[in-house]
Amino acid sequence: MKMELLKGDLTKIDCDAIVNAANESLLGGGGVDGAIHRAAGPQLLEACKKLNGCPTGDAKITPGFNLPARFVIHTVGPVWKGGINNEEDLLRSCYQRSLELANENNFYSIAFPNISAGVYHFPKEKAAQIAIETVQAFGWKHELPKKVMFVCFDQENYDLYKTKLNLIR
Repeated sequence: MKMELLKGDLTKIDCDAIVNAANESLLGGGGVDGAIHRAAGPQLLEACKKLNGCPTGDAKITPGFNLPARFVIHTVGPVWKGGINNEEDLLRSCYQRSLELANENNFYSIAFPNISAGVYHFPKEKAAQIAIETVQAFGWKHELPKKVMFVCFDQENYDLYKTKLNLIR
């Protein structure tokens, strides 16, 4: 599995699937979630309504509609509450379940945002470490996806990921 780091807008990435850092309703919100819903168009909201929400740590899939990505994998990251509510395992599960859906659907490429590291206040360095470790472990056991992109909107997260990815090369 090839891991890439990109700085920019997740909604502009042309790949099999982008991952949406969603809330449990899957009906849109702020940050990445709102940007994806705006870029995909109103059909995404209609498709999400049929999914009946998603529990924290799990993931569900819809078409990408007006996005360059053909599909959106919606995952619900944990809100950070000091690490006492299983937040690390729930975040790990977000990446794992998203990768499992990509694998089951024979996706070659998938792009992740920084799940839970924004308004959910998960410590950014810890979130990056969990993301990279989970993707790497999945890649050892599965053929697909072949390409995983970490897409960072801001410089701080980009620099964190760059440092951590350089350490494993």
